[in-house]
Amino acid sequence: MAEPFQGVPGTSPSYAAQGMVASKSPAAAAAGLRVLMDGGNAFDAAVATALVEGLMLPSACGLGGDMFAVLYDARTKMVHGINGSGTVPRAVSREYYISRGYEKMPLSGIHSVSIPGAPHAYWTLHQRFGSNPWAELVEPAIRCAAEGIAVSERFARSIAGAQRKLTQCDASAEVFFPGGEPPRPGTLFQRPGYAESLRVLARAGADAFYRGAVAEEIVRYAQSLGSPFDLEDFAAHTTEVYEPINTTYRGVQVFETRPPSQGLIVLEWLNLLEGFDLAASGFGTVDTLHLMAEAKKLAFADRLRYAGDPRFVDVPLDELLSKSFAVRRRRAIDPARAASQVEGTLPETLHGDTSYFCAVDGEGNAVSLIHSLSAGWGSGIVGGATGILLNNRAGRGFTLEEGHPNVIAGGKKTMHTLNCFLLMRDNTFWAVGGTPGGDQQPQMNVQVITNLLDFGMDVQQAVEAPRWYSFPGTDPDTIDNPFELRLESRYGPDVFTGLDARGHRAVELKPWGGPGAFQFIMREPSGVLVGGSDPRAGGIALGF
Repeated sequence: MAEPFQGVPGTSPSYAAQGMVASKSPAAAAAGLRVLMDGGNAFDAAVATALVEGLMLPSACGLGGDMFAVLYDARTKMVHGINGSGTVPRAVSREYYISRGYEKMPLSGIHSVSIPGAPHAYWTLHQRFGSNPWAELVEPAIRCAAEGIAVSERFARSIAGAQRKLTQCDASAEVFFPGGEPPRPGTLFQRPGYAESLRVLARAGADAFYRGAVAEEIVRYAQSLGSPFDLEDFAAHTTEVYEPINTTYRGVQVFETRPPSQGLIVLEWLNLLEGFDLAASGFGTVDTLHLMAEAKKLAFADRLRYAGDPRFVDVPLDELLSKSFAVRRRRAIDPARAASQVEGTLPETLHGDTSYFCAVDGEGNAVSLIHSLSAGWGSGIVGGATGILLNNRAGRGFTLEEGHPNVIAGGKKTMHTLNCFLLMRDNTFWAVGGTPGGDQQPQMNVQVITNLLDFGMDVQQAVEAPRWYSFPGTDPDTIDNPFELRLESRYGPDVFTGLDARGHRAVELKPWGGPGAFQFIMREPSGVLVGGSDPRAGGIALGF
């Protein structure tokens, strides 16, 4: 596809003057927009949106998951990052699992669970940056849980398809298969236990969740299933607010989430690509796709070799994200041939499911937020009477490989696929964007950024453009598989033939079969907001 991508006929970006929310869930976007219209700022809108997404997208996110964000505070003109991920119990270790016969971390069940970090992170976002009363922001989600949401055919199929996972314990079966049956299309799906947990959160904030009745019930039920979680594990949980990592690409500052998020992949990858004239080689050509895929392999390999919880592992971020390292690392790319095996290379000085949304207000405050239960429906375990579906982040993220930077240890946080970005131009906030999709997240983030900056697309074209991803990424369950380059069929047969000739194993996806639910909001110098939402997911960018 040598010609510039012109977008899909009949679609265009969304425009707004006072505020905008872009989400995979129209109902969640509407909840956030209402907050903006009632005078709340982008941070308030983000809390309301996140909590409603937890009801509308229950396989992907909720109070039992984790959250990461990058945000711009227009008042101070500063960019901040939020790490809302949880640890595993202090009592576990590699030996804990090995002695119980595990060769790999369990992908579901109670031993795949880490402390849910999302509720504390939502609370921290509001306490540090919000303006409206906290309880008002939780109320829309309480109504969704208590009064019920309308069950669509897609929603019903999703629950029915996860029956084996969601009936492995009594608490999960009671929530998602009341009376032994999944909810039917056209009915109301109510979650009274979840509603009560939200009420507790609304009344007293994070302390009530982590040091009160909610934590007590989760721990009680987890221990009944054999988990070593205790109340001190929950009481010790905190949220980190920090300065995000960043680089420049084509003169634009790109901010990403710090480890244990794998946002560093996006920044190293962009540094590698900056040495190539992608605009000259053209969008969707064999040359461009080959270079981008080979650079991806290098960035992912470096993440695998060096990144872990920075409280346990010395992650060499300064070196990995330096322009000089990119120059050296770029030499490993063969412009004529795909690499079949890639190892992480030391700097010279040193040895699913998810949901993403963004919100921007009329003052220029902006939030780029991603939250997740990890793989679809998380652990499959509901935390007793709380109604909260718990994540399986520990099972999906940690390894039992001795000496690995991401080997499990008591009180440790796993490396996260979760990442999102924020762009600054001329020291002024410009755009926020991101997507769910596990290891495909950084791949889609880089593609949309290059669509914008190298190929001149508008925000809607950038998220609609033909998409590809290189597999595997970092998932311990698939990391040993041979490389495949999976592309939407809209690239055309000549591209598949050309990639195969260079040694790629090109796999054809359906025309819109690429992963992700990309959401994007850009702020023009005039203050007008321009939003794009991925048609692959049925989301929306709502503004006023």
